[in-house]
Amino acid sequence: MLVASAWLRDVGYSPDLVDTGFHSLDGGRWLRRERFDERIAALVAHHSCAWLEAEERGLGDVLAAEFPREETPVTDALCFSDMTTGPDGQDFEVLERLAEIRSRYGPEHLVTRFIGRAEPEMVAAVRRTQEQLTGGVRQPM
Repeated sequence: MLVASAWLRDVGYSPDLVDTGFHSLDGGRWLRRERFDERIAALVAHHSCAWLEAEERGLGDVLAAEFPREETPVTDALCFSDMTTGPDGQDFEVLERLAEIRSRYGPEHLVTRFIGRAEPEMVAAVRRTQEQLTGGVRQPM
């Protein structure tokens, strides 16, 4: 589930799949139409605190009605994979990745507002996953 959803999490950015313009929801909908596992579709639809971005876009109720949201080590690890990898595959520490996103979108953009709201939970998810991976022993990333 984790590997499949990590590979597919940004499929909704494809111009051919745009429905709402919100990549998480559009990706989840496409996966459902293509008969992917429902859990994978939901993980993609909600990845990396997407419910907060959905609220910023006025789509919070739509996302919640269409896809169940889970809060598990799998969702943490999915956020970890997103928030420690850059758009060109670079390795990032989570705070560097959040700064990269902010700089790419600019201070007034909806995505920057969303990142401001989501940062505490994203950082916590990354840290929980790091703890799981290292058995509680802090290691540099």
